[in-house]
Amino acid sequence: MTEADLYTLYKGVYVPNGVHTPESLKYYEEFTFRPDDVVIVTYPKSGTTWMQEILPLILSGGDPASVETLPNWDRVPWLEETRASSLKLEERPSPRLFTTHFHYNMMPPSFFQVKPKVVYVMRNPKDVFTSSFHYYNITSFLVKPGSQSEFLQKFLTGKVIFGSWFDHVKGWLNAKEELQIMYISYEEMIKQDLNDSVSRIAQFLGKSLEPDVLKKIADKCLFKNMKNNPMSNYSVVPQEFMDQTKSQFLRKGVAGDWRNLLTPEEAQHFDAVFKEKMKDVNYKFNWD
Repeated sequence: MTEADLYTLYKGVYVPNGVHTPESLKYYEEFTFRPDDVVIVTYPKSGTTWMQEILPLILSGGDPASVETLPNWDRVPWLEETRASSLKLEERPSPRLFTTHFHYNMMPPSFFQVKPKVVYVMRNPKDVFTSSFHYYNITSFLVKPGSQSEFLQKFLTGKVIFGSWFDHVKGWLNAKEELQIMYISYEEMIKQDLNDSVSRIAQFLGKSLEPDVLKKIADKCLFKNMKNNPMSNYSVVPQEFMDQTKSQFLRKGVAGDWRNLLTPEEAQHFDAVFKEKMKDVNYKFNWD
């Protein structure tokens, strides 16, 4: 099936129409934020699931029930998707946790009025492309990627769900003066001490935790442990929507896997596009 069959064009970007209905998008636009809400913002395949594991554990003081009793799409729901309106989010106690893949300029009016905290997670776009290529192949609600070269062209021009990676990252980086926003990368959580990342996130959230609790949270959020959590690994999603016999949703949890997919010529082309698209961005990305 094509983009016309499976996607809705919303504010200039494709969103999967299976979980983004006119009703859900209206709910999103009219949603009322609180100042103490916390919003995880990511471009898809950048570490969303990981952050949906870390933040509930921090706010619960390390209680494992916070990530073992609800699937991640209910514990830290996507506000733009259909399930959000059925979860009675207005009744949840503060601080509430939410997720979105939307660009900065797509956020609803209430977001700009109350300015909740934002944790923005970035990942090397070559790894985002690689993870997306595998992911698109196992889902029934996304357009099949086609050949690697075809999908690369779509990705670099933003003809994929949630639009251009470059526009997404630039928009949220430019919001730093307007918001309470923490920037963190997938790579620093993978390559550096996860305990340090958890500690910095807890500090940003205003949650004071003992060192042993922070370590407990970091251990719980190691990729191998998260991969075994059925409330986080998407194993409860029916196979007709996501066929994990082809490739697991939580696949490798590494940095640099793009080297196993992109040809040297494709990587060089990717780097050239990145250099051009991000030439005016004053931010040091900490990936290879």
